[in-house]
Amino acid sequence: MIRQNSSKLKIGFIGTGTAGTALAVKLHTHGYQIAAASDKNPSSIQRFSAMLPECKVYQKNQAVIDNANLIFITSPDDVIAPIAASLKWHSGQSVVHCSGAASLDILDPAREDGASTGAMHPLQTFAGVSQAIENIPGSTFAIEADEPLFTTLRDMAVAMGGTCIKLNPGDKVLYHAAAVLSCNYLVTLVKLATELYKSFGIEPQQATQALMPLLQGTLNNIGSVGIPDCLTGPIARGDTGTIRKHIDAMEQSTPQALDAYLEMGLQTIPIALEKGKIDNKTADILKTLLKEKQNERNAERQNPSRAGH
Repeated sequence: MIRQNSSKLKIGFIGTGTAGTALAVKLHTHGYQIAAASDKNPSSIQRFSAMLPECKVYQKNQAVIDNANLIFITSPDDVIAPIAASLKWHSGQSVVHCSGAASLDILDPAREDGASTGAMHPLQTFAGVSQAIENIPGSTFAIEADEPLFTTLRDMAVAMGGTCIKLNPGDKVLYHAAAVLSCNYLVTLVKLATELYKSFGIEPQQATQALMPLLQGTLNNIGSVGIPDCLTGPIARGDTGTIRKHIDAMEQSTPQALDAYLEMGLQTIPIALEKGKIDNKTADILKTLLKEKQNERNAERQNPSRAGH
């Protein structure tokens, strides 16, 4: 397939949920022709049509294939492979999925029919369409594709205000796990923090608002100062007395958060060492403190009758 510029591309979307709609709107805004779309959900396709009235919408996915030369499958991950296998593709077309965890093999039926295949995942959190459209600029797009499709997708990412990284076969699962750790589990950590606030009478919504400037400051420091220099707090200082107080208080009031605190503490010690604010002796003291409590809690779970002894 020869490389196509944006004026020659006729782009189609199979799946008009949050990600598909946001990508289509952003690409249209930057001069790309969104020619066709399909979805089984009437409300999703209605919303898509309202935002992109010039795009033709269809009930059948095959109609998108027949009216576009670059097709994004932005359906839920579990149905991407069945969709790709159920349609008739041909050479001269490109098909791209937007799954964060899946590699290109789920598009093998399209490749076997002669189409070029790729994956393009926006490394961003999409809570809703409007938030997604707002968040896309500045995002990183992870792209897995051979040339010339890679360059076409990279140009799209740049046009939408993003940057890109190239992934090789086999990279996708760990790439996605990294996204889960940094995005989804951040939500979990904040939820656990709000549980601590509840123990002294502050409700979760107020607690979240209290924590937001701290979270934003931390993100700013990660971006501007970088890891490990951005690390602050008792482990960065080697403050074992404060950590002991935390453990004792959490064990009494919010034990459900203590396991995460202990494990995150252990994972933070090497960062503190790298920063250079603690030495190996202090690091060993911190490890012993956290690991002994972790082992104690594991033993109590295995033998509940020993709890509190």
